[in-house]
Amino acid sequence: MDITASLHGLIGGILIGLSATWLMVTLGRIAGVSGIIGTLLTVRPRGDSAWRLTFLLGLISGPLLLTLAGGGFGNVLGRPGAVIGEPAGGVMLMLLAGLLVGVGTGLGSGCTSGHGVCGLARLSPRSMVATLTFLVTAIMTVFAVRHLIGGGA
Repeated sequence: MDITASLHGLIGGILIGLSATWLMVTLGRIAGVSGIIGTLLTVRPRGDSAWRLTFLLGLISGPLLLTLAGGGFGNVLGRPGAVIGEPAGGVMLMLLAGLLVGVGTGLGSGCTSGHGVCGLARLSPRSMVATLTFLVTAIMTVFAVRHLIGGGA
């Protein structure tokens, strides 16, 4: 087991938790990525756009700054040259998957960050059900792809 990867995950989780707490304490907002970006792109609320745009820029600039600083994209696959986000099924499949995630966040009234991080911290029953649904669906999908269809790592 690679302790460095575990520490990166731990530090990342702590930073996500602190960020969600900071947003709730300072602005009274839930750090749900789909709601933050969706509202910025579709509703464009007056006087409420600055923090949403800053949030979006932070999502984009964080990985770019890490890469520029020599951190790379990460090599979680254990193969030289493999990076996080490498579209194993091609760009069109990745775009379709992204579209389905967007539809799912609309149907589920939020995403994993809103329900899983913020909702669970507030002990929201709706978020507990949503997060369990996310996890069970992900487990079933990985099982189907790896063992029934025969794809994946």
